[in-house]
Amino acid sequence: MELIAFVTGLILLEYMIITMAVGKARVDTGISAPAISGDEVFERHFRVQQNTLEQLIVVLPALWIFAHVVRVDVAAGLGALFIVGRFLYFRAYVADPTKRTLGFLSGFLATVILVLGSIIGAGMKLI
Repeated sequence: MELIAFVTGLILLEYMIITMAVGKARVDTGISAPAISGDEVFERHFRVQQNTLEQLIVVLPALWIFAHVVRVDVAAGLGALFIVGRFLYFRAYVADPTKRTLGFLSGFLATVILVLGSIIGAGMKLI
């Protein structure tokens, strides 16, 4: 499970980097807290952070459950796909939100597989 702990750490590190990018965008655009609107560049950064946070609540427990009831190496690979997908999503959304699809779909696909695999794997162990 050390591999899953490592991937989890990378996911959290990526989220911290996204959060720091939001802080930098806030400074660069002059949007003072607690405001979350007023500049499109800042709003794009903020939306990426919020969208990623929404994904974390699903992907992190699914990653650990999948690793426990299915396979650690496959879970780690799907976690890595999530990380890459979020990176692509971040870059695309900040540049042009209409081009975020590839990043979103790759991260979302990893999440869906982790969730469904967790449910099926746990169900099979119950039988």
